[in-house]
Amino acid sequence: METIIDSIFTGVIQTSFLEWVAVICGIASVIYSMRENILVYPVGIISVLIYVYLAFQYKLYADMGVNGYYFVMSVYGWYYWTNTKDDKPQIPVTKNSIQEYFYSIIILLGSFGVLVFVLMNFTDSDVPVWDASTTAFAILGMWLMARKKLENWIAWIITDLISIPLYFYKGLVLTSFQFLVFTILAFMGYLAWKKSYENSLNQHT
Repeated sequence: METIIDSIFTGVIQTSFLEWVAVICGIASVIYSMRENILVYPVGIISVLIYVYLAFQYKLYADMGVNGYYFVMSVYGWYYWTNTKDDKPQIPVTKNSIQEYFYSIIILLGSFGVLVFVLMNFTDSDVPVWDASTTAFAILGMWLMARKKLENWIAWIITDLISIPLYFYKGLVLTSFQFLVFTILAFMGYLAWKKSYENSLNQHT
């Protein structure tokens, strides 16, 4: 236990300025998402662009790719959330239909399969399956969040739980701790969006 605490302390001290900025912006973006605040996207974009650079440095190539994907989906989500046909500032929270669950499974399994193949055959990654697992769930989570689906929080919870030990193993201790915070926030986000979804249903009954 003392060794782990020492590792965390040392890791925090050695954390670069860029990683601090990425962590702070990342946590802020999750909080904004919980509150359905559109600032989730501009703040999140800052974080993901920094992580593209950091992931490349630490040979987390799938993570580098997924952060590039986050950037694209952040732009899309920013547009989708605010592209309403009435006077409301944003679209409401919804749940996946049966067809959307099918698409979600295709996105998850398809991205995992492609990532494992690429990482094992075309990179020097030493954690290909681990890296691909977090990335595949994150790809799904970002898609569902951009579409403002309640299930996005489930995908993020799984992503965060897998990412905590991965980043600690890679020496990004502060980022590992960030994912622990993300896990707690994701549970809170699920409850907040569930309440918003139920309120939206009640308004239409």
